[in-house]
Parts: sequence; C-alpha cells; structure tokens
Amino acid sequence: MLTPYKNNKSGKKEQVALMFNNIARRYDFLNHFLSLGIDKIWRRKTINTLSGIASNPILLDVASGTGDLAITALKLNPKKIIGIDISEEMLRVGKEKIKKKKLEDIITLQKGDSENIEFESDYFDGVTVAFGVRNYENLNKGLSEMYRVLKLNGKIAILEFSKPKSFPVKQVYNFYFKSILPLVGKLVSKDNAAYTYLPESVRQFPERDLFIKELVKVGFKNCSFIPLSFGIASIYSAEK
Repeated sequence: MLTPYKNNKSGKKEQVALMFNNIARRYDFLNHFLSLGIDKIWRRKTINTLSGIASNPILLDVASGTGDLAITALKLNPKKIIGIDISEEMLRVGKEKIKKKKLEDIITLQKGDSENIEFESDYFDGVTVAFGVRNYENLNKGLSEMYRVLKLNGKIAILEFSKPKSFPVKQVYNFYFKSILPLVGKLVSKDNAAYTYLPESVRQFPERDLFIKELVKVGFKNCSFIPLSFGIASIYSAEK
C-alpha cells in the first residue's frame, strides 16, 4: 500500500493526516499556484454535476480539507453543508476561511473519517469529494460509506486527478508531475514527502472506467465521468 512516509510504521490513514497537518498552511496557495488556478474551474464544474438534486439540499463534503469545494457548493443554495476531514490543521485553516466569509451558519467543518462517517443512513441529498478518494486507506469502504449516508436518488460528485493519454499533454504532464511539482512543493511546504507522494498516488489510482467499476460495485447507478483539461483531472458522478 502506498503511503506518504516510507519509514513511518503507522497506517496510511494516520500518515495522510500527518502529511496534511504538515502542509495545511501552504495547501491553498500550492493548490492554486501549481494548477495555475484551474482547480477553481474544476471545482465549479464538479458542483454543476449536482444540479437537479433536491432544493435546499443537505450536503456532505468528504475529505473537505480547507473547505474550498464546500464553499463552491453554495451555488446550490443548500440548507446545510457539513465538511469532514481527518486533518485537524486543514480544518483549522478551513474554519478560519469560513469565519472570515461569515458562512458559519451554512458550512460546518468537523473532524471525521471518510471510511466511518458518523451520520445516519439516507441523510444527505448530495456528497462531494475533491482530490480525496485516492488517499482512502480502503477505497471500497470509503465509497460504501458515501453510498450509505446518501438519500435514495441522491447524487455524488467526485473530482480527482487522472492521467492524460494524448501526445504531447501526456509527456508535459509527466515531466511536470515528476520533476517540477515535487520540487516546488518541497520548497514551499517544507514537507519532503507530500508532493512526491502526490504523483505516485495519482499513478496508482484506478481512474476512469476502473473507478466507475468501483462505484458500481458498492451500488451506485448512472455512473459517468467527464475528463477535464485534456485528461489531467476527471469528474465522476453517480446516483443512489
């Protein structure tokens, strides 16, 4: 199993929490800088796939981090958005952001495990995840939990990195992910492992049709994916 810290004997979940705690204060800057701001467009498109769900929905944002996707989801006019994450430092940064924007009445961020979601079944109208599912220790368990807490006919929207296939995007992407991103990430975040782990986790992630099969396996229907930016990322959507 791929983990961020090769010499650390703790499990993947604990290591991922440690990694995000280490880079939390620089995470938003690096996200926007390293993606040239395209990640903001990706998030808006991800939320757009939830159009048509119940009016004033109750939403769950899994692996919410600093809350960027939860904030983007405000365009759905939700009654409530709850974001969960295992990294306390990421949540701390997110709570500061939400307080500054005066959104505490709508968005709540709290510590939570994506593979053991502490909400009753059939509770949420929609579930979202941005750049989180590839960090699950047990992908099937994480997806099963998302399915469980979703209401019948509710929708999920998952944004995740993928691997471009066409020339020359594939070659440029591979060079950037393997050489530029780890170097810049290391210099800015001061964490030697975090941005080396990122490209490796993307490489090992079961993307596109393989990920659709994982969604179907836990019960989701009407599963599909949309490639973004020449295949650098993909949006996966499905219904319960």
